[in-house]
Amino acid sequence: MSPATFAADVVVFTDSRHPVKTMGGERLIELDEGPRIEAELSAQLPADPEQATAIVKRRLNNGGADLQRRIASAYQGVADAWSLGVTSIPSVVVDQRYVVYGEPDVARAVARIAQHRRPQP
Repeated sequence: MSPATFAADVVVFTDSRHPVKTMGGERLIELDEGPRIEAELSAQLPADPEQATAIVKRRLNNGGADLQRRIASAYQGVADAWSLGVTSIPSVVVDQRYVVYGEPDVARAVARIAQHRRPQP
């Protein structure tokens, strides 16, 4: 059986500086996505606060619903990490109960969890 067989829900927490090897089907949360979006919105703004505000509003409007979803998803990911008690990255969380820290290969982390969950003879 594949490692994914043992995992109904797999969530991976990382950031852009800690790439992971995904296995497919997991939820990938990059905890620095929110600040990266903010940096996009605030890139090359003028010093004048009124002009800067107008440009950011225009960027937000031009981004539309897709940008709003990206922002919401980015900060929901941070909230999810906090609520699960994630303490370091990368981390692979299975079924909101088991976690492996520091393993960038998601399939290997899930396999370690599956091995732990197997009934002992």
